[in-house]
Amino acid sequence: MEGASEEKPASVSNLVTVFENSRSLGAAPRAHGLESEHHRLECRPPSPAEPGEEPDMGEALGSGPRTVSRRYLSSLKNKLSSGAWRKSCQPETSPGPGMQEPEEKRIVQELLETEKAYVARLHLLDQVFFQELLKEARSGKAFPEDVVRLIFSNISSIYQFHSQFFLPELQRRLDDWSATPRIGDVIQKLAPFLKMYSEYVKNFERAAELLATWTDKSAPFQEVITRIQSSEASGSLTLQHHMLEPVQRIPRYELLLKEYVQKLPAQAPDRADAQKALDMIFSAAQHSNAAITEMERLQDLWEVYQRLGLEDDIVDPSNALLREGPVLKISFRRSDPMERYLFLFNNMLLYCVPRVIQVGAQFQVRTRIDVAGMKVREVTNAEFPHSFLVSGKQRTLELQARSQEEMISWMQACQAAIHQIEKRNETFKAAAQGPEGDTQERELQSEELGLRAPQWIRDKMVTMCMRCQEPFNALTRRRHHCRACGYVVCARCSDYRAELKYDGNRPNRVCFDCYTFLTGNVLPEDKEDKKRGILVLVGDKWGKAGPRGWCVIPQDDPLVLYVYAAPQDMRAHTSIPLLGYQVTSGPQADPRVFQLQQSGQLYTFKAETEELRGRWVKAMERAASGGVPQGPNNGDLSD
Repeated sequence: MEGASEEKPASVSNLVTVFENSRSLGAAPRAHGLESEHHRLECRPPSPAEPGEEPDMGEALGSGPRTVSRRYLSSLKNKLSSGAWRKSCQPETSPGPGMQEPEEKRIVQELLETEKAYVARLHLLDQVFFQELLKEARSGKAFPEDVVRLIFSNISSIYQFHSQFFLPELQRRLDDWSATPRIGDVIQKLAPFLKMYSEYVKNFERAAELLATWTDKSAPFQEVITRIQSSEASGSLTLQHHMLEPVQRIPRYELLLKEYVQKLPAQAPDRADAQKALDMIFSAAQHSNAAITEMERLQDLWEVYQRLGLEDDIVDPSNALLREGPVLKISFRRSDPMERYLFLFNNMLLYCVPRVIQVGAQFQVRTRIDVAGMKVREVTNAEFPHSFLVSGKQRTLELQARSQEEMISWMQACQAAIHQIEKRNETFKAAAQGPEGDTQERELQSEELGLRAPQWIRDKMVTMCMRCQEPFNALTRRRHHCRACGYVVCARCSDYRAELKYDGNRPNRVCFDCYTFLTGNVLPEDKEDKKRGILVLVGDKWGKAGPRGWCVIPQDDPLVLYVYAAPQDMRAHTSIPLLGYQVTSGPQADPRVFQLQQSGQLYTFKAETEELRGRWVKAMERAASGGVPQGPNNGDLSD
């Protein structure tokens, strides 16, 4: 295996050294010589600064909050995602005396040696820095314990895993290499635990900020750190430098294991296990990479919320900022457009006004428009070019961009957000309804109505009629199934009959929608007759003239008369239990009128013809005596 090139890429150690010097922690980092002292046997990922490029000093030395450069984290994430650095970076090994060792064993030896050095660094972080700071916090009360725990995150768990499990397993396997020349199974068993690094990586930037803040704020805090950094165990390196070790460790595992797989003979017994272990290490690396991405997203989101004044109805860590920028608002009252600012999130568009006095918040939110239901389109306006219209439930805005490209970019961003919301809602609807309630699918298959038996929707899946949306109850509105579509409907909505081919063209109970589709009739003939011969209530129960009503005796409820305010109403405003009432003739002046009376209550009805009056009287007399119709075609009007 070839040695590493003498000309190494700029190390992240240089960036860390600049960061340390800016904080004057009392240590004297040795910029040159770090590479030889720190992990001599490890291959490093490249630093954020490419060869020949100066590191970003502004972030380290600026006047703002002093943090570890976010540019470093972003660059590290991109490097790990691309994997390009792995091709040029090869681990250094030196052949031992005597017989030449197999290449794969030398790589395992290198993995073991670097693991020993790494565990020593973890011991320094957890058992020295962490414990000494905790001890000082408990005794001196100069700084809180919670700050120390936040800085070191879950470093204790990481240290215990590597010192008690990972390193001993590697050591045992290498000691028994002649009998068991393989490490793939060991790494497979332990690789899932490497996902604990995500929590450490996600907390890294916050930890660096707390470290810088309390180093400046608390003299005892700085004194403990300076004392440990000056010790031989620290190697004259700063705490920040040691804290970077876990961030870089998983990519080094991937590098060495990839080299191990490449050097294995084609028929080696460990080849399949080693390849699977490599995949698991790669998954752990991606997990840490996702943690860096999530950390950056939350940081950016928090900065946006601070600019907006941290309003309670806006702050939500689950949001994602899609786009922001200035626009012009076209006013119907003013001739010149007004400067405004937009923040587009995944679920809302914030229409903001810049504050004149920017103390704290920079913008005031004027309108929040939900992306759900929002529409956007281009507006042709010769006076205001590059205009577009945003229409939502809360407000409609006519906006002007500074260029055609900017207008297109805003419209595309809005359309993408709208599409994502619609896609999510469709998914939720499908999950909630399931295969039995998929309305869209049923409507698409409407041409099959009557040709094959439908899948019936279960009664307990609905609480109201799926056609008129009236709630079901156990007495007056019971559940029925349409034999054509399978919907659960009430008696009134399913009081139609149509021939169904799958049932030998026999008439079956269907809902009104399916009846219309199957027969082509707006109303069945018997319904048209009943509509022409409808009974009208012309007097209330006290015998006084009142609003007219239209009456129905349902077939499934033949002892109750329902009175509607209009012929097309879906809900009755009055129901009259007919049992016990007396049916009497009305005034002699109009033979089409008759009356219902009981205990001083009197209702007056008027039919369109005398023949219809006779049929209504017959139906009511039967209902008043407790009788029910024996069939649908018995010649009366009991619907």
